[in-house]
Amino acid sequence: MKRFLPTLIAALVCAAPAPAQGPSGDSRPAGPSGRSKNVAVTLVPETTSVAAGQVLTVALKLEMAPEWHTYWINPGDSGLPTRIQWTLPAGFEAGPIQWPVPERIAVGPITSYGYDGEAWLLSELKVPAAAVVGSRVQLAARIDWLECKELCLPGKAQLALELPVVAQATPDPTHAEAFAQARARLPLPTPLWKGEALAGAKAIALSFSEAPGAGAVEQFFPLQLELVDYAAPQEATTAGAGLRVVFSRAANPAALPATLEGVVRTADGRGFLVSVPLREGAADAVAPPKARPEAGGHGGAAGGPSLPVALGFAFVGGLLLNLMPCVLPVLSLKVLSFVRHGGEGGALRHGLAFTAGVLVFFWALAGALLALRAGGEQIGWGFQLQSPPFVAFLASLFLLLALNLLGVFEMGESLSGVGGAAPRGGLAGSFWGGALATLTATPCTAPFMGSALGFALAQSAAVNFAVFTALGAGMAAPYLTLSASPRLLKWMPKPGRWMETFKQLMGFVLLGTVVFLAWLFGRQTGVDGVAALLGALLLVGMAAWAYGRGTAPGAGGRSRLVALASAVLLLGAGLALGMTQPQRAADVGSGAATSGGLQWEAWSPERLAELRAAGRPVFVDFTADWCLTCQVNERVALASPEVAARLQAEGVTLLKADWTLRDERITRALAEYGRQGVPVYVLYGRDASRPHRLLPEILDAATILKALDETL
Repeated sequence: MKRFLPTLIAALVCAAPAPAQGPSGDSRPAGPSGRSKNVAVTLVPETTSVAAGQVLTVALKLEMAPEWHTYWINPGDSGLPTRIQWTLPAGFEAGPIQWPVPERIAVGPITSYGYDGEAWLLSELKVPAAAVVGSRVQLAARIDWLECKELCLPGKAQLALELPVVAQATPDPTHAEAFAQARARLPLPTPLWKGEALAGAKAIALSFSEAPGAGAVEQFFPLQLELVDYAAPQEATTAGAGLRVVFSRAANPAALPATLEGVVRTADGRGFLVSVPLREGAADAVAPPKARPEAGGHGGAAGGPSLPVALGFAFVGGLLLNLMPCVLPVLSLKVLSFVRHGGEGGALRHGLAFTAGVLVFFWALAGALLALRAGGEQIGWGFQLQSPPFVAFLASLFLLLALNLLGVFEMGESLSGVGGAAPRGGLAGSFWGGALATLTATPCTAPFMGSALGFALAQSAAVNFAVFTALGAGMAAPYLTLSASPRLLKWMPKPGRWMETFKQLMGFVLLGTVVFLAWLFGRQTGVDGVAALLGALLLVGMAAWAYGRGTAPGAGGRSRLVALASAVLLLGAGLALGMTQPQRAADVGSGAATSGGLQWEAWSPERLAELRAAGRPVFVDFTADWCLTCQVNERVALASPEVAARLQAEGVTLLKADWTLRDERITRALAEYGRQGVPVYVLYGRDASRPHRLLPEILDAATILKALDETL
């Protein structure tokens, strides 16, 4: 609940469509009915008038379009309950909503509680005895709801009833049967049921020694939020007159209440309102249900990968991460490292040190993600490159690596060791080489990796670290295998003079990376920002030159001291200048743009919902300037002539969600698709009733054309 409720609250603020309107065409109270695009709302009084001193029951009737739903008082993993805010004459009092027994609604890995089709929410209004017979009263209400299918849209309406005050009110025969059915759907009180609840570390058992009239139990719906794992299965058993329901606790549960309250739903659709004492037992007092059933309900999709599948996806994704363009600048340094150690007996030690560096950095990254998300931050994979200070730091680091490879300065074990080309005995260099490789890999999302990360960041801390460990192990596997196999090392080229030429050539490759980072920095901070970064890099380069001159063979002790002091001052000044540039206020990529002959619009939840409601096919590109995989896909696949022609011929609207700078709306949208990083490509067909299609992270023209054939 914690991870989805903020998403939906923000949707209410950021993605609100026009409010539902009354017959007059404005949002003032104009009548008993209103509607949004997918839900019609009506206030229905049980009687045609109100009687002084009596109670009037009013129903809020919600009529939902096929496959759309609204929510119960506890919406489950996601959603918001429908709210009624009454504006009544003096002396009138409104009671709480009487909630019908809900349905279990599963959309992918998210399980919610709510209603589809038609739902009647009853409220009782107490009429004061002083109400003047013969007068007329207006009963106004503001209705707020959330309507969801694959997307969630907020709805609101200002409704009103005007009724006469009489001495004795009579029921309206038009709605008598509907009110009877609405009351039949309310959960029944259970004064004769005798039971309690026992909580273990991972599950809660709700037991009744006597539960007259219950029969076979289908589901328990808790009233308390953040107490249970909504998507997990429940086990219900009956024994004589009693029953027992066992359900899993939430991964990060709320504090255990003294009383467990909720609704027990039976197989025939009836509901029973229960409230029993809840006590804490031993950690193993209750075993959670073992089998997870197929995800049902709305959406019809299975609820995401299991842990073993997610670990497998993470390992393969880490393996493929080595082929991503963001890792290419340091691949050459790793190759140089293996060439250097190919004839040595210590190659395995360097492979293990490199693997340790990869794993430690992945663990640090997992810890940072968990800590920031626990603090309410909406962040995902690659979040650090959304920070201009971090980009400036990375550009300075790559410049130092390049200058070291070009021979401007030498440092004991050398900065080239940080990149993976550690000289003899440089285990620390191999370790930091693994860390640097991971650092440069984070802007990319490899195939299989997106779903694994989406699964991990929705689970407990232990699962997070397990998935990140598998990801790191996959990334390090080729190098650990190579270092551990003497036969494979024999195929490596022999060390020689060519290595110096190769090393200097790789210095220019790293300078190319600095150019890319400077471009990215300019996109984040503007022209003045990139000018400041170039000045900062000049100071960093001077620091490297000063250090190199002062530590050259033959330099005296005083020269070394002056060189070191000058290098420290210049380096500090350069980093301070580059890392203090303010982020540009305007959103990157806002507004329409043309790329590769295609016309793109800026993505927003409102625009996507508008296009979907109009039956327009939509292609959404979640991208970022720092994501090199995204840039390659856009230039190679999306901009290919056959793809561009097909998109235009089919009338597909292209939306670009630019995540270069932090945008919490995009982060939340990625989470709704089960992803935590870019690139992500989503294709919607013309038929709003059909689910969207997620394309792979690596695109080619054939993949896109096939997806268009199968979706449109």
